[in-house]
Parts: sequence; structure tokens; C-alpha cells
Amino acid sequence: MRLKNGMAGLMLLLALSLAITACGGGNNGGNEPAGSPTVTATAESGGEATAQPTEEADTGTQVIKYLDQEYEIPANVERIVITGAVEAMEDSIVLDVKPVGAISFGGEFPAMFQSITTNAVSVGEKTEPNFEQILSLKPDVILGSTKFPAEVTEKLATIAPTILYSHISTNWEANLKLLGQLSGKEAQAEEEVAKYKADLEAAKSQLGDKLKDQKVAVVRIRQGGKMFIYPTNVYFNPILYEELGLTAPDAVAAAKAQEEITTEQLAAINPDFLFLQFEPTENADAPKALEDLQNNPIAKTTAAFKSGNVFINIVDPLAQGGTAYSKIEFLKAAVAKLAP
Repeated sequence: MRLKNGMAGLMLLLALSLAITACGGGNNGGNEPAGSPTVTATAESGGEATAQPTEEADTGTQVIKYLDQEYEIPANVERIVITGAVEAMEDSIVLDVKPVGAISFGGEFPAMFQSITTNAVSVGEKTEPNFEQILSLKPDVILGSTKFPAEVTEKLATIAPTILYSHISTNWEANLKLLGQLSGKEAQAEEEVAKYKADLEAAKSQLGDKLKDQKVAVVRIRQGGKMFIYPTNVYFNPILYEELGLTAPDAVAAAKAQEEITTEQLAAINPDFLFLQFEPTENADAPKALEDLQNNPIAKTTAAFKSGNVFINIVDPLAQGGTAYSKIEFLKAAVAKLAP
């Protein structure tokens, strides 16, 4: 019995010795298991989203910085849900990112988003998130909208880390790079940004001063057949007035937000080139609004109507205007129409 007890004591001491050595070993001071992977995030100038390895890997998370705010998200993001942010849906087309949950329009996914929604589940309409459906999808990250009220954002945050995707057009680069980081397609996002800028320079050279004295305007028909113009830094306008350097009509230059105009006001603007965007789902109460405008005698007095320079839906009318997808598609189509 003594021999057995002595042997047991010896084995216990040996086990304790090995345990102490294991806890204190390695080069990490005993704070983490030796050789554990680590991740974190840092931000480049301008508040764009980037991530690089550091600490916190034992929790399986990373911290990213996007537009001057920090977000803690899983180290590996595989299940993305997009709710409210049509801008994120458009960026997903550019990078071929397929969310597990996405925004539906009238209960369906429009043809514009077909390439990214083949296996997606509807998580509600643009302004009506389906919280139960989102919860059931077990997302790693939720991309919401900066247009969401605080109570919606708070509910989403109880389900999964929620990042509010900017609806401001000047943030299009940061948006695309954020989605690139989340999906592991940072390089592709950088390439798309560089390509757009190169195409823009080519377009400016192609147009030159040919439109110096011409008035170009974008009008959107929505909310039951009403016509709206936008400030120079909203919708597709930044492409025309800030990037291509065209002169904004006075009414557009004076607009502070989305502004309704009448046919008489359109006639006063008298654009030489007019881009009309009309989405039927935004005009359910006035399905013939576009046709009525085309037949309106006052509208027909404008230079654009007289010369046949009225261009309808040169890009999908659901396009938001201030995204990488919208900019790529609109620039290509607009230059084809504007170049003599």
C-alpha cells in the first residue's frame, strides 16, 4: 500500500510540474496559448475599412474601422445579410458577393439583382426588415442602412454585428472597400475603383469642351408620377457636374435636397440633354406618368424633347446613383449618349 501511495504521489507531482510548465511556456508571457493566430483591424486615411492581423484571435473576432467608426465582427465572415441598404446590394453585383439574406422589392428580387440573389432569402422590403427571418439566417454580419431609425438599428444589433452602410454618394469608395474586406475581395474592390477612375479620365477626354454651353439634367419620376431633381452631389449628379465637369442648371445648383418640379419648371430649366429615370414600382399609383410626360405639350417645348435628346432609363431605374455599380453603368451609358 505504501508503494502504491508513493507512486501515486510521484505521478501527481509530475502532472502538476508539467501543467505549470505548459502555462508559463512560450513567448507570450502566459496570456495566450503559444502560437495562437491573432487578428485586428486598422484604418487607412479617409476612414476606409481595412483589416490586418493582431490580437483577439482567441475570441474569433476582428475589429474594423469604417467611416471613423469601429465594429467588432467575426474573424471569418461567411454569412452576410443586407437589409435596407440597396447600396450594398449594388456593390454586391460589382464584387459578385452573394448574401444569404437580401432586400426584396414587392416581394421579389428584381432582375437587376438576379446574379447575387440566386440562393438568397428575402429579409423584407427596403424600409421593412423582417427581424425573425434575419435571426433565422444566423448572419455573421448585417449590413443595414444609414437611413434606418435608431430603434431598427438597435434591434438588428441584438441579432448580429450591424454596420450601417452609407447612402451618401461621396462614400462610394469606402463602401465598396468595406464590402471587399468583409467578403475577402479587397483586391478586386481596389481594382474596380481604379478602373472607374481610368474610365472617367477617358470620358473627359472624349467629351472635351463639346458640352461647354449645353445644359444636362437628370429627372427622376417617382412617388406617384411626380418629377424630382437633386442637388449636384446627390443621385447621378456628381458624375455629371463634379466628375465630368458639366455646368449644372441653376435649379439643380440651387437644390438643397430632393426637390419636386412641375412641367413648367422643367420648361424653364430647358435642358439640352435630359435623362429620365422611371421605375414602375415607385409609381404604382401613376403607371402612365412617363407616357404622360412624353406627350405633355409644355415638356415638348424643351430643347431636349425637340432634338430627341431625352434618354429614358439608360441604367436600371432601381439604381441608387451614388454607388460603384451606378457610377460604372451610368458613366458608360451617359457618355455614349452625350458624345456627338
